[in-house]
Amino acid sequence: MPNWNEVLTEIQNCGRTNALDFVRRHHLKEFSDYRGRNTIAYYSGWLQKSGNAKSSINDDDKNGLMATIHKMDRKLGLDLILHTPGGDIAATESIIDYLQRMFDGNIHAFIPQLAMSAGTMIACSTKCIFMGKESSIGPIDPQFGGIPCHSILKEFEDAITAIKKDPASLPAWQSILSKYHPTLLGECKKAIDLSSEIVLKQLESVMFAGDKNSKKKAKNVINKLNEHESTKIHARHLSIDDAKQCGLKICDLEKDSKLQDLLLTVHHCYMHTFANSAAVKIVENQNGIAVVTMSGVQP
Repeated sequence: MPNWNEVLTEIQNCGRTNALDFVRRHHLKEFSDYRGRNTIAYYSGWLQKSGNAKSSINDDDKNGLMATIHKMDRKLGLDLILHTPGGDIAATESIIDYLQRMFDGNIHAFIPQLAMSAGTMIACSTKCIFMGKESSIGPIDPQFGGIPCHSILKEFEDAITAIKKDPASLPAWQSILSKYHPTLLGECKKAIDLSSEIVLKQLESVMFAGDKNSKKKAKNVINKLNEHESTKIHARHLSIDDAKQCGLKICDLEKDSKLQDLLLTVHHCYMHTFANSAAVKIVENQNGIAVVTMSGVQP
């Protein structure tokens, strides 16, 4: 199947004014036909358009999913190709609930490159996550203002310990902790609990459904994904081996070379689209039905 440069050459030689769309949709249809299932590509262009607020997961994304799911034969299930930096937790929970209701849990996630943070939460709500050597998921620990909630709680704990040990350190800690508003600790705890609650529910009812050890397995995954001591940073890239060690049900793309080629070709098409257009997010199915969010304009 075409590699990065070959896909670009295919687009350049297409001879159509809508070459980016035509080539991308052609290869997405090939992927869907090979799998014999519905396919939705849920793609963000945050790598090419850094800092664009529209690139993260938000409530408007459900409109794209509604448009692409409309008239699908939902009995065929869904292959969800994810490439996202994450985003709003509440919107993510709503999207997960909607997809589950539409496909009764018959969803597989495909991660050609990155599905971080809330994107990992969506992947955890599927029966199996397809990953390859180039794929990464991320921790699901929530943040406030770009600061991990776990880190905020830890800083307060460190302050209490240090002040008890040396009361003279109080003024120094006061200047550090004064940047936090009074209710922040409670909000951090609630956000951490909510993140765990959403993923725990999905792991038990979907990925580990029917497993007598589903609760234990789900809690083991949460303990490794929703913490901060070992992952160190929220943006930590967790490989396929890391994902397996977390206890997630991972399907190896390398076991089906044709499937891997089809997926990566689709991925190259989206990357070229974001690099060569004003598109910042695309939600698209195998039939060419798409909602495209353009930078600075309405979808």
